[in-house]
Amino acid sequence: MLNMDYFKYATGLTMTCDDKWQRLFGMKRRVTEDALAQTEANLALAIQSVTEEIVLKLAKTAINGTKSANLVMAGGVALNGVVNGKLDALPEIENLWTQPAAGDAGGALGAALATWHILRGKPRKIQFPDAMYGALLEPAFTSAHIEALLQSYPHLIFKKYDSEALLLENSALALTQGKIVGWFQGRMEFGPRALGNRSILADPRNPDMQQKINQKIKFREGFRPFAPSILEEDAREYFDIQNPSPYMLLVKPVSEKQRKAPNSAKNRGLQARLQQIRSSIPAVTHVDYSARIQTVNKNINPRYYKLLTAFKEKTGIGMLINTSFNVKDSPIVCSPLDAMECFLQTEMDVLVMEDYILTKKP
Repeated sequence: MLNMDYFKYATGLTMTCDDKWQRLFGMKRRVTEDALAQTEANLALAIQSVTEEIVLKLAKTAINGTKSANLVMAGGVALNGVVNGKLDALPEIENLWTQPAAGDAGGALGAALATWHILRGKPRKIQFPDAMYGALLEPAFTSAHIEALLQSYPHLIFKKYDSEALLLENSALALTQGKIVGWFQGRMEFGPRALGNRSILADPRNPDMQQKINQKIKFREGFRPFAPSILEEDAREYFDIQNPSPYMLLVKPVSEKQRKAPNSAKNRGLQARLQQIRSSIPAVTHVDYSARIQTVNKNINPRYYKLLTAFKEKTGIGMLINTSFNVKDSPIVCSPLDAMECFLQTEMDVLVMEDYILTKKP
């Protein structure tokens, strides 16, 4: 149980009661403009370690009590990919499934299902491995809708591609050229993760790309790591992962053969350690050699899968940086209008919306 005398998030707009927090820990609350200090990193590690210990104990207790090796996770803590990665590695668990909208929105879905099954007596259908089928449940928009909207933006250059192959070829080419691409396709994802339909994409091999996207697109701290989207069948080549991770909810180590020994960071500051190149995919490798992985299945998201394949044909690697299509403190874009406004407000280079590729006039 939390002592809520120290927290305000249940009824307020901030996480902590700053005065009590400061007296307890002897440190002020960090604000966005402040450089990340070792003390904040230490505190984050401590909270994460305690969270892992609690969740792992709860999981083992549930498994021992039910004699079931199948574990389903929901609730906000279930979005903690590091915890999920450690749960996935437990020998007691054979199958781990985490609700992709593991928060208030997912709770509403659970309530609806409970009403359907319990109050109305409808039978449950167990669909393995994933009845949500990619969680692509939100709105979609037609090319006609997009073209009508484009008429109001004379400062954008756009071209429609009747050939999907040519659209993918040009999109993959832009990515190989170091460009940052907004990717808007089909139905929006249900949940907090962009899974290839409302995404910002870039080349994971580029060591400068992490800071570039954070500072020029997302407008947030440069240290924040990005997730890799990878062809499902290629995941084991780059990561120590055994099971698919379609919802970007498993954090796993980068495989040993992809790692690089960084220059000695002894006696260097936190920022210097964060900027070390640690693998062949530096833009998605965190300081501890981990990555929050999304595996992409050809049947669940075929167009995104084809883009990764087109990028692999050009580079030899079927992987891209995938971060949500938004800026800090704003929701993920839903409509074409949202996407175009975000595109114009940032230093994104290219926007691909359905069958259109957009760039900005100089």
